[in-house]
Amino acid sequence: MVMGFSIALIVFSLLLMLLVLMHKGKGGGLSDMFGGGMQSSVGGSSVAERNLDRITLVVGLLWFACIVVLGIMMKLD
Repeated sequence: MVMGFSIALIVFSLLLMLLVLMHKGKGGGLSDMFGGGMQSSVGGSSVAERNLDRITLVVGLLWFACIVVLGIMMKLD
């Protein structure tokens, strides 16, 4: 059981890193240093960006839940 949650944690960690890197820079910070601030945004967020935000939030919550479950399982062993 612990092994399954450990594998899920690794998968969610890699997926979360990929999703965060896919986000468009909002200005300021390191994204401007690499050219992310050169693009001007017209209007609000597109549907794809909002869906990416939602997917990132869900994967982040699943990542957090895996950490909590693994911590409880390790404590009980």
